[in-house]
Amino acid sequence: MSKKIVIIGSGFSSLSASCYLAQIGYNVEIYEKNSTIGGRARQLKKEGFTFDIGPSWYWMPDVFESFFKDFDTLVSDYYTLDKLNPAYKVFFKEKESIIIEDTLEKIYRAFEAEEKGSSIKLQKFIATARNNYDIAIKNLVYRPGVSPLELVTKETIQRVGQFFSTISKEVRKEFTNEKLIQILEFPVLFLGAKPSDTPAFYSFMNYADFGLGTWHPRGGMYQVILGMEKLAKSLGVKIHTNANVDKIIVEDGIATGIMVNANEIDADIVVCGADYHHGESLLDNKYRQYSEKYWEQKTFAPSSLLFYVGFDKKLKNIHHHNLFFDTDFDKHAKDIYDEPRWPEEPLFYANFTSLTDPGTAPEGNENGFFLIPLAPGIEDTEKLREQYFDKIITRFEALTEQNVKNNIIFKESFCVKDFIKEYNSYKGNAYGMANTLLQTAFLRPKLKSKKVEHLFFTGQLTVPGPGVPPSLISGKLVAGLIDNQYSKQIKELEKVLT
Repeated sequence: MSKKIVIIGSGFSSLSASCYLAQIGYNVEIYEKNSTIGGRARQLKKEGFTFDIGPSWYWMPDVFESFFKDFDTLVSDYYTLDKLNPAYKVFFKEKESIIIEDTLEKIYRAFEAEEKGSSIKLQKFIATARNNYDIAIKNLVYRPGVSPLELVTKETIQRVGQFFSTISKEVRKEFTNEKLIQILEFPVLFLGAKPSDTPAFYSFMNYADFGLGTWHPRGGMYQVILGMEKLAKSLGVKIHTNANVDKIIVEDGIATGIMVNANEIDADIVVCGADYHHGESLLDNKYRQYSEKYWEQKTFAPSSLLFYVGFDKKLKNIHHHNLFFDTDFDKHAKDIYDEPRWPEEPLFYANFTSLTDPGTAPEGNENGFFLIPLAPGIEDTEKLREQYFDKIITRFEALTEQNVKNNIIFKESFCVKDFIKEYNSYKGNAYGMANTLLQTAFLRPKLKSKKVEHLFFTGQLTVPGPGVPPSLISGKLVAGLIDNQYSKQIKELEKVLT
């Protein structure tokens, strides 16, 4: 009889792990505390409007393609992708803006129009970024973080200096125009740390941005979750919702199951795809690998204040994705990482999927998703939420030259308290643990518990890091570790028996 594996949580990494493990032949069941699956990638539907609650950028399409290909299927078997043109618009002070279009050639022209000679510098920068992307995808991110030797390859040795320089330093060596610098530093924010703390090797995110482009699954990012759910169920995975895991059961140092809504569920192997810190809190103290001091000392990706807004008219001077960099980038970053507090003048992001995907809002209306990055763990009150919505919507009106406040049908918000309540997120972080030099690869929390046999972890706080594509990869990595370990045990047992 095949081994039974229970997985805690139903986000991207959990669904990914479930598919790989079921394909191998394990009996897999997922337990999700909320009423719908998806983890941070859930969906809100209200009055004919559809919003992605969490992730809203579809980058690195090759990782999604690779995932579905592993099961002899295609992305197009589960959802329809559209490449966005333009990819996004960036607003600066004095109502200035730069539009990033859908090909490198167009982006080179946009840079040249902003600063003479910058297109040549950008071509050189992107060539390095592309090489880094190839190395990362082919040699690094699919390694399980077991040993520092995983980082040592012929290609990485040649680029060792990039691990000790930073994105900020490398960008500023070549570019002096502040607007172009901010555009080039923006992609690494998906890795959860300041550009000045992110190794230069991670410029591969710039190739993901400019080279591979920005895409949109029709119906929203939740269509990816639904596609993965369909695949998982076709492989025999059972998914339970409204199933809150109270405890990971350990007997004699071996995980033997979980407590779900006070009921004991037996298992041969337990995989925690929930927040890593929370997963360890489900264990008795003696079985926890990492102390509270350990977590306190780590650099976490930001939390967010999110707004989901229904407008009763079509908006103008906007695109699908919009970045509002009309305030001090460094000052906002300091308010997140150095002196955690609510920022005085926050940068923010807004997307309007109804511009390119009409089915996500009633005809003649617009759906707006607004995001302000915040320090995790800070105070979160309704009064503060309202205060900051007024700040950004006032600036939005001025920068896009239109009045919208009186056209709001409804507004929902989601912030630090909600990340803690809905996802058991450590200090309400939104993106996991940042990818800094000392939090990369083998230096991240381990996929396999060091103290409990048959217990594994997956997701944004472990290998390879934050973001949707890394979460898909994390699920594959943990499945590989499990299969390697137990296939060896089976072979050893077979030798004994024969």
